[in-house]
Amino acid sequence: MTFVPFNLERWQSTWENRVKYNLSESGVHPLSVRDLLQIAGAGADPLLDVRLGYSQSNGTDLLRQRIAALYPGTSPEQILVTTGSAEANHIVCWRLIGAGDKVAIMLPNYLQTWGMTQNLGGVVNGFTLSADQKWEPDPDEIRRAIAPGTKLVVVTNPHNPTGHILSDANRRLIVERAAAVGAWILADEVYIGAEHDGVTTPSFWGSYDKLIVVNGLSKAYGLPGLRIGWLVAPAAFAEDAWARNDYLTIGPPGTSDHLSALALDPKVRERILARTRGILKSNYPVLEGWLKEFGDQFRWVAPRAGAICYVGYRGQISSTDLVEKIRARNNVLLCPGDHFGTARHIRFGYGNEIPELKAALEETGRGMQAVLA
Repeated sequence: MTFVPFNLERWQSTWENRVKYNLSESGVHPLSVRDLLQIAGAGADPLLDVRLGYSQSNGTDLLRQRIAALYPGTSPEQILVTTGSAEANHIVCWRLIGAGDKVAIMLPNYLQTWGMTQNLGGVVNGFTLSADQKWEPDPDEIRRAIAPGTKLVVVTNPHNPTGHILSDANRRLIVERAAAVGAWILADEVYIGAEHDGVTTPSFWGSYDKLIVVNGLSKAYGLPGLRIGWLVAPAAFAEDAWARNDYLTIGPPGTSDHLSALALDPKVRERILARTRGILKSNYPVLEGWLKEFGDQFRWVAPRAGAICYVGYRGQISSTDLVEKIRARNNVLLCPGDHFGTARHIRFGYGNEIPELKAALEETGRGMQAVLA
């Protein structure tokens, strides 16, 4: 079987710590441990006293209780804490997908589950989000993709790379179609809490019985270095997922578990999300103003969530070649649309501190003018 590599992650991991300016990230600039403790009004001693042994492998009781509280009617037994949401997605695919299984995935997308499906012998049926419809999928495409025999439907909401939030009508249609064909739904909700208007996107949780929700602390919380994600599922599925995790990273580090439980204390969580929304409110106008300086060279739909904006450009050069030239010439890292399944698009991350963001965009502008001219 041909292995499908995860090009986006390889691209970012190769260069993100080597460039001067990084506009490839999809979250806000991260908190330090000191920042988190100050937001929480907590001292360092409890963290310093954490034993560097094995922590509870599915997440400590306190952490799972605080995650479960985010999903009404859920018990801690329905939660599995993972090493980032990527591990949660991996476990779900491993559990559900076999040779010949059909998986419906919205495109463009963060292509982890797209690649995993093929690596496990499954077949991808995509339903496309249309820029002409402000990144809303066509209902007929949803119905076509979620055909009889579909094993799994993968939804990312709010969406990466566009920052779009699904309409209520299409949310209902996806659930109805999955139920009609007996498919599971995997709802990746890592951008919930990073909405520009401050209105929290409703979770898919509770809308269907064959449903798994994946989330984590990387995007809306600005805590990617903790590497804490989770899945929420029916209790039997969560138990089965935990058994599979015994073959992977086994469990989260004790220090990350401790700090994550602190971050998800209700009062602390609200302060962290307020910080994130403040960054989005101040930073997006900087990016939007810069894009407008190029006239009709760029086209985009204003994102509704996340520190990401998916931008189309005029010209025939591939996005992979374009961002590589800018990286090599201008020391700025961007994400090519080719890595999300869309030609001639770039995903801009704009969660940096503002002085860095402005400097990065200025340098990117020089690169764009040179390459696209």
